This record gives sequence, C-alpha cells and structure tokens, in this order.
Amino acid sequence: MRCVIVTGMSGAGKSTALKMLEDMGYFCVDNLPVPLIPKMAELLSVPGTEINKAALGVDIRSGQNFSELEKILKDLDQSGTRFEILYLESSDDVLIKRYKETRRFHPLSGKGGRVEEGIREERKRLKFLRERADYLIDSSHMLTRELRAELSKIFVENKELYISVLSFGFKYGIPADADLVFDVRFLPNPYYIDELRPKSGNDREVREYVMNNNKAREFLAKLTDMIEFLIPNYVQEGKTQLVIGIGCTGGKHRSVTLANELYEALQKNDNYGIRIEHRDIGKDAITKAR
Repeated sequence: MRCVIVTGMSGAGKSTALKMLEDMGYFCVDNLPVPLIPKMAELLSVPGTEINKAALGVDIRSGQNFSELEKILKDLDQSGTRFEILYLESSDDVLIKRYKETRRFHPLSGKGGRVEEGIREERKRLKFLRERADYLIDSSHMLTRELRAELSKIFVENKELYISVLSFGFKYGIPADADLVFDVRFLPNPYYIDELRPKSGNDREVREYVMNNNKAREFLAKLTDMIEFLIPNYVQEGKTQLVIGIGCTGGKHRSVTLANELYEALQKNDNYGIRIEHRDIGKDAITKAR
C-alpha cells in the first residue's frame, strides 16, 4: 500500500497533481477533513483491499482542524502507518500572478484582504509540513507536462532516490531547498571574456573555457566521487530526495557548466532518478529530466 499526502501552497498545483496521480492509478481524495485522515488510513490498510495506491489532498482549506494535522501525523508515525508527503511550492510572485489571473480569493485573505497577506500566513502554517516533506516540487516555472514528468518519476518509476542538480547565482540567493551547496566562484569567470559574456554554460565555447582548467576537472572528479559515496548512504537512511546546488556569481556560466558536467556523470547510474535545472540562466528555468 502506498499512501501519499498531497499538500502545499494554495495555487501551487495540488489539484492538478491529484488529477495526474489519478491518471497514474491512484485513488484520490481532495480536501479531506483532517480528523478523517486516521480513519482513511485505517480503511486503506485493511488486508485484501483492492486499493493499493492512494493520494489524499490536504491543505489550508480544512480551517481550524488543520492545526490538528501535526499531531495526527505524529500518531500515524508512532502506529507504524506508512505514508509519504508531497509538497507543492511556488514563489510569492508566481502565486500572486495566478490569483490575479483566476480572480480568486486566497483562503486566508478573505474577500477584503490582500493576497500577499494570505500567502504569508499560509507559509507560516504550512512550515511543519514543508520541513518533513518527502518530495518537494517547485512549480513556479513548470509547464504542465514537466509537472507530470516529475510525478511520474517519483510515483511510477519507483526509483529509490531522486537527485536534482541545480545551478544558481549567489547574487540571487541560495536555493532554500538545497541539501548540498557548492561554490565554484574560484574558477576563472567567462563573464570577463567579451565573446563569452552573452553565452551560457550550455554553449560549447563556455563549457570548453571553464573545463579547460585543471582545477575545474579536479573539482568535478572529487565532487562526483563524494556524491557517489553519499548516495547509497542517503538511501540507507531513507532519504528520497537530494538537491545539489552549484553556484557562481550570476548563475549563468561556471555553475551551469559544472552542473551539466555533474549531471552527465551521475546519470550513468539507473538506480536513481536525476534531473537538472538552471535556475538563474534566464527568466524561465531550463529543465530536463531522466
């Protein structure tokens, strides 16, 4: 029996994710009242039941009962009930834009309040769920097909561990969900080469410039060796998601190059899923996944 609790920020795509999981064969229930979660878990665990995959949508719409969720999850842990938490996230700017486009009110802002205030309060109330989530998906720049691909990797392919290699620029901030962060600003910067400045680490000229350096090649070899050592140990400890952040100043040249190199080195192993994302290379994130 695989039971998934689908939660996260209002407007981040929970309903869409539930519909996709339903297409993947999951029995889905949206906006389940929090007090009914233990009873639902009990019914799903009855031997001989035809349902072997279920997804329960739980969010802030549950009202006052939502405050009971943290205790209920602890009780389920203590009883040995197995469940996973999928948390859907999006940036404030994207959430505000989505609410304006749909002309809907935020559940915590009411008809007279501002969407920004509702989002801020919702983040506070969901903090405990985000911290204990098994899978965290940021849908800020995701197309519908990309979200479906991510869910398929996690809930259909049955990989033990899902690795995200993420390039970023330190001047835009360190990714909040990164488990490991590596700084490659010690490498020569292509930004100061006029013909390379407008290009990125996805371009051959930049990639050759960055990797035509003994320090870059040595760093990549040692980083790959360390990650390959960590992976089976993370799996043994029950970790299901690993986000590796590689940063340079602007997130366009050095970090993109090293992230691509690490991605290519790690994707040779079929025992885990792996994806790469370049957060700051342009306005929209560029993503590819296996």
